[in-house]
Amino acid sequence: MDLELKNICLELKVAQQKLALQNAAQKNAALLCVLDSIKRNSEKIFAANKIDVERAKKNGMSEALVDRLSLDEKKIGSILDGIKIVVEREDPIGKIVAGWKTPAALEIKQVCVPLGVVCIIYESRPNVTVDAFCLAYKSGNSILLRGSSAALNSNNALCAAIKEGLQNSPEGISEAIELLQSTSHDDVEKILNARGLIDIVLPRGGKNLIANVVQNARIPVIETGSGVCHLFVDEDADLQMAARIAENAKIQRPGVCNSIEAILVHKNILQEFLPLLEDKFSGRVKIHSDENCFSILNDSAKKSGRECIVHATSEDFGNEFLDYECVVKSAESLEDAIEYINAHNTKHSECIVTKSREHARAFQQKIDAACVYVNSSTRFTDGGEFGFGAELGISTQKLHARGPMGLEALTTTKFLIDGEGQIRN
Repeated sequence: MDLELKNICLELKVAQQKLALQNAAQKNAALLCVLDSIKRNSEKIFAANKIDVERAKKNGMSEALVDRLSLDEKKIGSILDGIKIVVEREDPIGKIVAGWKTPAALEIKQVCVPLGVVCIIYESRPNVTVDAFCLAYKSGNSILLRGSSAALNSNNALCAAIKEGLQNSPEGISEAIELLQSTSHDDVEKILNARGLIDIVLPRGGKNLIANVVQNARIPVIETGSGVCHLFVDEDADLQMAARIAENAKIQRPGVCNSIEAILVHKNILQEFLPLLEDKFSGRVKIHSDENCFSILNDSAKKSGRECIVHATSEDFGNEFLDYECVVKSAESLEDAIEYINAHNTKHSECIVTKSREHARAFQQKIDAACVYVNSSTRFTDGGEFGFGAELGISTQKLHARGPMGLEALTTTKFLIDGEGQIRN
């Protein structure tokens, strides 16, 4: 075990033990001081972020990924709003999940407690720095942050503001957060082997990062998935609605995990819907089309003079583009669409556009994903949109947590048993 990492984790463990004893009012007061500190230091944060963004552009980072990296007044405003909501939410620690009395007259209570020392390994999204911290702090956990080299200046500026805010709070615990300065891949390996020092690790980023953590971790993992999300346009869908949803889910922020990567269209509405879709995408999105859709899309694109249609290859199906690219494919039926999606998705977010209540319910029952939408954009899969204030990520696994992870996802339970001298016969 690397001595520096060991010392960092030991300090985080001591800080967590102190934090676990604080009540909601103490933690909320500290978070409000952090909020004020981020406001005061916003110009420093923007200046640091500008360095990261300029370097990313120089290194050829795609427009969609630069958008994830960039901070502006609106994004900082969203971060601050998230802190406010976390402060307002009920503190989960100490919450009684269940309670009962046994035949032996033992009083048993199952209560929520913090996970302990949490580590998040994430790519170039500096908002995660604040989101992860405030959720961890409110739920009584200390947190180790391992960001990417692309966002190191931004993350350092944000962490400095967070620590300053905690130091300004009478009972704030500034040692409950630490950002690793090294971005060497060796650090990830050390984290994944930190048994007894880190209680749980969360990867948040692309499929390669997630696969590395899941496959090599010797400590517990909550898997936050890459987002190969699909939209299925059913035979009796409102086609204008479907086109608007497709436009929003693909184009609004294509570099995030809840944007769609594939659109399935019922075979009976290809002639009606595909020209609407091509018009919405209007040269902004490179469409990887299957053979059944290609001629219709291509003819529509030629008429508009905005050709951006290519033949899909086998590698395109199930691919996470994270860019202005998308697969378009025909589906024989509802069942065909469900079968295809379950075979190619990453269990993140899926959507059907339909007027049929029967088809909507069948889709929601049979699709295997954390979030399943009817007549709504997958872009709503987000802790903020779900009312959590912030999120640690979108869990695509089935154990412990699934979907957007808020405060409760950073807790576990223990049983408290009170007796009066009982012994077991």
